[in-house]
Amino acid sequence: MRVAVVAGPDPGHAFPALALCVRLRAAGDSPILLTGVEWLDTARGVGVDAVELAGLDADDDDDDADAGAKLHRRGARMAVLNRPVLERIAVDLVVSDVITTCGGMVAELLGLPWVELSPHPLYRPSRGLPPLGSGLAPGVGLRGRARDAVMRRLSARSFRAGQRQHATARVGIGLPATGPGPARRLIATLPALEVERPDWPAEAVVVGPLHFEPTDTVLDVPPGDGPLVVVAPSTATTGTRGLAEVALDVLQPGVALPPGARVAVSRLGGADVAVPPWAAVGLGRQDELLSRADVIVCGGGHGIVSKALLAGVPLVTVPGGGDQWEIANRVVRQGSGLLVRPLRGDALATAVADVLASPACRAAARAAGASVSAVADPVRVCHEVLASRA
Repeated sequence: MRVAVVAGPDPGHAFPALALCVRLRAAGDSPILLTGVEWLDTARGVGVDAVELAGLDADDDDDDADAGAKLHRRGARMAVLNRPVLERIAVDLVVSDVITTCGGMVAELLGLPWVELSPHPLYRPSRGLPPLGSGLAPGVGLRGRARDAVMRRLSARSFRAGQRQHATARVGIGLPATGPGPARRLIATLPALEVERPDWPAEAVVVGPLHFEPTDTVLDVPPGDGPLVVVAPSTATTGTRGLAEVALDVLQPGVALPPGARVAVSRLGGADVAVPPWAAVGLGRQDELLSRADVIVCGGGHGIVSKALLAGVPLVTVPGGGDQWEIANRVVRQGSGLLVRPLRGDALATAVADVLASPACRAAARAAGASVSAVADPVRVCHEVLASRA
């Protein structure tokens, strides 16, 4: 099976797409990754064919302040630009990242089946949930359900506007205003991070997190017999700024942390801050760090949160924008950690100390990670889609 996997260059989307490619290749399939140029050599280095996803740069007429236009109008333009690429490589199936909408549209232009990849929980609106992104648990009782209904009505206007933009973009490239949608939606999360809803889509399948380590380097952590605190600043543009600097300032052994504690800051950008002798800063395998960690401080992005939970490591989240607030609140409700917002040194130090002292947080993190046993195999799901078209 030849599969085109389409995702933008943001690490939170490119890495899960690449992880899926690695799993497809291990199963004997032939995946081709279409993404930003910055990850092409990384993909090729692990044996995955990769080509540039055309059209990622904004045109003069693009308005990136309008999220709908960025998703749909640019997505339609990218579908046209990438059509010759998919025709040339002659794929059987397209897997399209949830926010890289060109993948689904180009598949429809070519008459190919396609699958949507969500590298996080299912974020589609539900008649039984408050709007996604609110961070709220479903309302309980008459008053709680009424609150959710009011909030859904307020957010529905934006959702309908996005649907209109999507329809207009499709018509502009010769597709019908409304498409059939993906054959399946791969929900790449842990069941523990999902929420029950009365209208779960029949085509949506929870397949577990898809993680990829962009390096084989192991970060050299200073010796010590105290706890290891891992700090992973957000890679998202909407993430909280300054997390590494604040953490290194306040998480001092013998002050905020027990004597002998160490801090390891894992970041793609390397060590560009002052590093005290009890800390390490740089690029290293996060799975290896988490195998030794006692707590992780992170922005609340789904990738690092699910990595931590799979390793049974409790969290202190410092969420920024995007879906980080939603994920951080789910972590708190599940019992695996605490949330700090806004970022303040004293609050961060207190939260880290509280999580380190809490066996309940670690037990909840381990239970969340264990929920991965209930997920489906994404490769098998892709094969089933293609077999259903035979």
